[in-house]
Amino acid sequence: MTHVTDSDLLPAGEAYTDGVKTLLGEPKKAIIKLSIPMIVAMLIQAAYNLVDAIWVAGIGADALAAVGFVFPFYFIMMSLSNGLGVGGSSAISRRIGAKDKRGADSVAMHSIVLLVVLAAAFTVPFYLFAEPLFNTIGAGATLGMTVSYGQVIFAGAIFLFFSNVANAILRGEGDAKRAMYALALGAVLNCILDPIFIYVLGWGIAGAAWTTVLSLAVASTLLLYWLAVKGDTYVDFRTKGFRFDKHIIRDILRVGLPSTVTHISMSLSMIVVNFLLVYVSSGGTDGVAIYSTGWRVATMGTLPLVGIATAVTAVCGAAFGARAYEKLKVSHLYAVKIGLAIEAAVAAFAFVFAPQITAVFTYSEGAAHIADGLTLFLRIACLFWPFISMGMLSTALFEGVGRGVSSMAATTLRSIILMFVFIYLLAFYFDLGLVGIWWAVTVANILGSVIVFVWVRSYVRKLIAASGHKTANPESN
Repeated sequence: MTHVTDSDLLPAGEAYTDGVKTLLGEPKKAIIKLSIPMIVAMLIQAAYNLVDAIWVAGIGADALAAVGFVFPFYFIMMSLSNGLGVGGSSAISRRIGAKDKRGADSVAMHSIVLLVVLAAAFTVPFYLFAEPLFNTIGAGATLGMTVSYGQVIFAGAIFLFFSNVANAILRGEGDAKRAMYALALGAVLNCILDPIFIYVLGWGIAGAAWTTVLSLAVASTLLLYWLAVKGDTYVDFRTKGFRFDKHIIRDILRVGLPSTVTHISMSLSMIVVNFLLVYVSSGGTDGVAIYSTGWRVATMGTLPLVGIATAVTAVCGAAFGARAYEKLKVSHLYAVKIGLAIEAAVAAFAFVFAPQITAVFTYSEGAAHIADGLTLFLRIACLFWPFISMGMLSTALFEGVGRGVSSMAATTLRSIILMFVFIYLLAFYFDLGLVGIWWAVTVANILGSVIVFVWVRSYVRKLIAASGHKTANPESN
């Protein structure tokens, strides 16, 4: 990457990468420039998720249910690695804003060491006890498939951890393009290998897991080359003289730990939802197949927001580190407007073409019977997608400024507390069954997102007022 200097932004004689210059520049341009590569990467990953689900659906509804039983644990892995990545990215961007390069370097090294420890702690117990674990949570007739898929995923945890944390480090220094390249490489490779491993080699559901692990390994190798071998990133990875610093660990964890706890809680809540779906379905797993597949589509539909959120975290972190609080307001509102417009269009498309989307996942004889239920789920769930921009991007601001507990509270309210309140009311009190659960998920996400948005707006206004800055020109928003 080309290094540049800018006397208006940097201390005399210091060189920054193009990404760091963007990070510290005009906030709207920074949001766009950092969001676009990550949105592209998210869309490519969405394409992979779609292709992967299509190939898995060809095995039958039991295979979809098996993925559904493993998904909460995969989500735990994602939560741990993304939480650590978000904590490191936030700490790096805040130090960049404060022009503390040595501190940013140290944060990056601490993040790498912590990821290795966490990956090892996760892999061993989950791999060894996969069968009793999945049996306990109700995998039932799908136990064999579930264990075959889950053990491979657990064995490859180190690659998931490394790729997520390394990508977060790149995003923290404004290098969104290379983060995009790594994510895209893994997704494209996955699409190519899926049919080979699942059908040509005859590995079935385990083949889908092997493609995921191998693709992550290749992406991790590329990231390791950029960070440790090529050495043209802003942050330096030097092991010589490295010592743990409890203050840096605390700074990473004050954002990363609440993020991890929140997402693990969401994973556990998904396990509970799976239990409730089996209960409501009188012991059947079709509800789990519908929910896990429909949620995969919902995740794909909101992936552009994930890309925008990474930009919000980095830009707001740098602005906070530089005490440029007005940039927080501009960045946040601008990002929410973009996200809302994108998601409104995506949700409208999903609502109109829900039967066609469903057909992609239910083309096999073994999965055809869930088609009507999946179509209904999609048409209900897509209603909350535009509102998610308000909640997700507001949470990203909290993460950027280092308010991990506030971020945790915001996400917990939206995705856990309100969801179970409405599940009780709609699915059980009003006895709406599966449809009540679909509506509960939707209403909880809409209401929670609006509450979080109002909370963040109040927080930013107080920051600006306390710093003595004047209210922003409305035209700048």
